[in-house]
Amino acid sequence: MQDYPEHLSEDEDDDEDGGLFEHYRFTVDKGQTLLRIDKYLLLKLANTSRNRVQNAIEAGFVKVNEQIIKANYKVKPLDTIVIALPQPPRDTEVIPENIPLNIVYEDADLLIVNKPAGMVVHPAYNNWTGTLVNALSYHFQNLPENADGRPGLVHRIDKDTSGLLVIAKTEFALTDLAKQFFDHSIERTYYALVWGEPAQAQGTINVNVGRSLKDRRVTDAFPAGDFGRTAITHYEVIKSYYYVSLVKCNLETGRTHQIRAHFKYLKHPLFNDVTYGGDKIWKGTVFTKYKQFVENCFKIIPRQALHAKSLGFKHPRTGKWMQFDSDLPPDFVQVIEKWENYIKNHPEQG
Repeated sequence: MQDYPEHLSEDEDDDEDGGLFEHYRFTVDKGQTLLRIDKYLLLKLANTSRNRVQNAIEAGFVKVNEQIIKANYKVKPLDTIVIALPQPPRDTEVIPENIPLNIVYEDADLLIVNKPAGMVVHPAYNNWTGTLVNALSYHFQNLPENADGRPGLVHRIDKDTSGLLVIAKTEFALTDLAKQFFDHSIERTYYALVWGEPAQAQGTINVNVGRSLKDRRVTDAFPAGDFGRTAITHYEVIKSYYYVSLVKCNLETGRTHQIRAHFKYLKHPLFNDVTYGGDKIWKGTVFTKYKQFVENCFKIIPRQALHAKSLGFKHPRTGKWMQFDSDLPPDFVQVIEKWENYIKNHPEQG
């Protein structure tokens, strides 16, 4: 069953007409004893969790005898259970595709890939082909599958975020690296271009994040801590250009859209981040030339300005600390240069 609503990629959109697609239909056996439906479905569904099942029930995606029920409903003999989701069913088979990979390191246990912006990490609704996983399946045979059945994946980054990913080539490496991520011992540094200048040049954002209560495709910050999960981002302003700032972020946790949601919460959304409002002018003048300049910058980097720059971890087999760094991609470099030149040519505004 798909994760809902906590772990869906930003690329997994609802179908346009808002309809649901039937994925599973069960008729309960005559001899079935009374059993909570979430426990019953755990017995029937592979590669899922009780949390996912309960989320699907809460969202109204599970019906018994055509009626929406709660997670504590107890199934009875001959009940008809239907699970319908916003995404149409899809064969889980990954089709290998000859897509070039930018491999910056490889050994018998793992490889480091520098993912370009625009590439989805794994197949999902609306993105069944052209993903990193399709490419990995072509270039490498018998990659171990993670809990979601995705070969080699230990973590992921968003479609329009560029940068480094570690891929496991063996079951041993997959398990060990997954534990390092779970223990928050992996070092992950991102570079982001954000609107404005944060009040503090460096600091820590310790604010819960979780799926928006209004739109499941968006991650919201919950400063009161009533919802969401712990999310911690350490940041440092590398350089300020008055209207925008280049910021280095170290992730202590790795929640979906964590950096993007945290900086929106600070009212400094990522530059040209459509989902979180960064595709509008948050700081600047009212002059037409300035607006045109910003629009030109948006054209240069038609995505959120976020790059997974470095990655550090203990090698699963040797225990040696491995550290990898990457250059900012050309669109990121070019837009920074544009802002540098703008500030130089408009010192009275900066």
